[in-house]
Amino acid sequence: MPHSAEDKKRVITRLRRIKGQTEALERAVDAGSSCNDLLQQLAALRGATNGLMAEVLDSHLRETFLRQDGAAQKGLLTPDEEIDQLMKIIRSYLK
Repeated sequence: MPHSAEDKKRVITRLRRIKGQTEALERAVDAGSSCNDLLQQLAALRGATNGLMAEVLDSHLRETFLRQDGAAQKGLLTPDEEIDQLMKIIRSYLK
């Protein structure tokens, strides 16, 4: 999860763009747009979603592996457990 105000703003901007693309796709389907137009919009939506995934993943990795706050003492996961958990999420995303 992005924690700085700048990171949150960037993620929210991406989410709003995805929301707009999703709404445009819904309107296109309702209007009976061609398959080519729908496929192009789906590709743009997928690109936006991938960009959001990369943004959140980057933030998470930096927070998890670069933190200097004694996270192990706070009962958080070990680095190996963090990696296992993250890989499970990434694998489900890539399916």
